[in-house]
Amino acid sequence: FVIAKFAMSLDGKIATSTGESQWISGEAARRYAHALRRSADAVMVGIGTALADDPQLTARDESDEPLERQPLRVVVDSSGRVSPVSKLFSSPGSILVATSVMDESTEQALKRVGAEVVRLPGNDGRVDLDALMAVLVERGVNSVLLEGGGTLMASLVEQGLVSKVEAIVAPMLIGGRDALSPVEGDGFGRLQDALRLENITVGRLGEDIHIIGYTKHKGGT
Repeated sequence: FVIAKFAMSLDGKIATSTGESQWISGEAARRYAHALRRSADAVMVGIGTALADDPQLTARDESDEPLERQPLRVVVDSSGRVSPVSKLFSSPGSILVATSVMDESTEQALKRVGAEVVRLPGNDGRVDLDALMAVLVERGVNSVLLEGGGTLMASLVEQGLVSKVEAIVAPMLIGGRDALSPVEGDGFGRLQDALRLENITVGRLGEDIHIIGYTKHKGGT
């Protein structure tokens, strides 16, 4: 069960054209994000997000202290670019790096800082996401919170692996033709092929709009 969560501006941007993304959403939305992390078995990001944001991906309380129970952190890193000195490896909890190609020295460095590395090459040279989901299920993971980036989000959407979408929409306009959106990739060429959500609920988190929907794809309900 994969939950795709993202915060974006009213014009669909998750960062400015210079890469600034903190903070698009407000405090209430950020507290909610930690509640989602607390309830998930795993939190997943792509290597682009890991390199650009250097996130911790930990579940924290209102005092910004890490909780005792932490979700498994998963980094999808097809070409083995993740740095062993990133915050991911100095934060509490277990971490798994899924890769397609990785230097032996990089793998050993990641293992020394406590990471597990799994090689899951797909036919396109990137990580085989179906195989990754099978690995997570074998480890007892039933719910994955996907927190970006746009390339990984697109791959999971296109393969029908996203079950639920939680979108936070901030009342701001960012603009910029080079500014990133939450779902990148090639996209769907026809509207009739686009991923549509059902069972929609719309609420508020502070000044932000909170939209929840479910998919009909193979990962959906």
